Amino acid sequence: MARDTTNSTPIESREQLVRALSDGNKPKQDWRIGTEHEKFGFYREDYSPVPYFGDRGIRALLEGMREKSGWDPIMDGGNIIGLAAVEGGGAISLEPGGQFELSGAPLKTIHETCRESNTHLATLREVAEPLGIGFLGLGGSPKWRFDNTPQMPKSRYDIMRAYMPKVGSHGLDMMHRTCTIQVNLDFSSEADMVTKMQVSTRLQSVATALFANSPFSDGAPNGLLSWRGEIWTDTDNQRAGLHEFMSHGPLSFERYTDWLLDLPMYFIMRDGRYHDCTHITFRQFMDGAMKGVVDDPVANEGDWLNHMGTAFPDVRLKKFLEMRGADGGPWRRICALPALWVGLLYDEAALDEAKSLADELTFEDVAAMRAAVPKEGLAAPAGRRTVQNVARDMLAIAHRGLKARNRLNDMGVDENHFLAPLDEVVALGQTQAEKLLKQYKSNWQGDIDHIFEEYAY
Repeated sequence: MARDTTNSTPIESREQLVRALSDGNKPKQDWRIGTEHEKFGFYREDYSPVPYFGDRGIRALLEGMREKSGWDPIMDGGNIIGLAAVEGGGAISLEPGGQFELSGAPLKTIHETCRESNTHLATLREVAEPLGIGFLGLGGSPKWRFDNTPQMPKSRYDIMRAYMPKVGSHGLDMMHRTCTIQVNLDFSSEADMVTKMQVSTRLQSVATALFANSPFSDGAPNGLLSWRGEIWTDTDNQRAGLHEFMSHGPLSFERYTDWLLDLPMYFIMRDGRYHDCTHITFRQFMDGAMKGVVDDPVANEGDWLNHMGTAFPDVRLKKFLEMRGADGGPWRRICALPALWVGLLYDEAALDEAKSLADELTFEDVAAMRAAVPKEGLAAPAGRRTVQNVARDMLAIAHRGLKARNRLNDMGVDENHFLAPLDEVVALGQTQAEKLLKQYKSNWQGDIDHIFEEYAY
């Protein structure tokens, strides 16, 4: 989850809120790629989770990363809870259960974003190894129960922990026991935003299948390929998941703003302190609902930006679009996710092809696919076809889009090779989750600890 924003500029009109989205419009030459990934930390000697406090805890890890990187600390109540790059826009943050997240800088090519992730993981390994800490790229915590998963000392998470069980059955697991890979992409206009958001929302569950990588929980198979995908089917559904206007319209900056206005809030920040606002919507907040509760009850731009970041649709709109459907995974998949969506959305001809593909799916098709993918993966229905069939077409389009971009590295190689892990999934008809299950039942002999030995970064 992103770093919370402070901006005390008062909100004086609805148009001001709309501009917080429409100001994201930028010419194609300024489009960038922002890649984020999360991973689970564990102690190598016994595969137990890493708590925040202690000589070998998350705090010590962050302090070590701060010393190595020179990045600025992000503090909450006297505790270091993240790091922000001095230049370039990157950040390191903590998810509620100690998942370690890199929010990458906005970069021009997938070559650059892949190097960024590689550099981060190499630096992290250098700091973590003396502490006896390793990191695992999966979509869901494979072994630890919720009650033995550590909780990070971030004030906003205390508010969310109290609220989540009131609005869904999986919210606490989402917070503490899942990891994702995400890519953030730009748009040039409202029309371009609408096309990209509708295409990517309709096809997001195909990405969930391609990246399915969470078949274990509590130390055993859970009957799913993407446990993380299943968790998101009942996590505060008013603000999360699939919404028809985002996939099939009518959609605009104003329509999305109105949706956000009528969502319950999580919090506001005043003088460095978080105040619980889960009982009111942002519209009610603007109408004075916090008068007499906080000294400064006037809604400001920082409040709005923070509220935008606590909405969790399958594709989230800010000043850019966030693709949110993928499970966490190994290093090659951190690079494969931006390759998939950049290939589909950043070339005009590829986007036209992707739109034609997405137009074959009704809202009912998309909803049914989203419900089936966590268990069935590539075999799930996608309208009159299967997810595997649609995924094959998506990858072919993405390859053409990346070829047309023609962004070459120092060796003259374009970005197409980053799709190789996904090409393999479709060609074999087998997700990473199914590979893990085969290993669990054969050479692992039912011992989940092998996953920490074989799949750590």
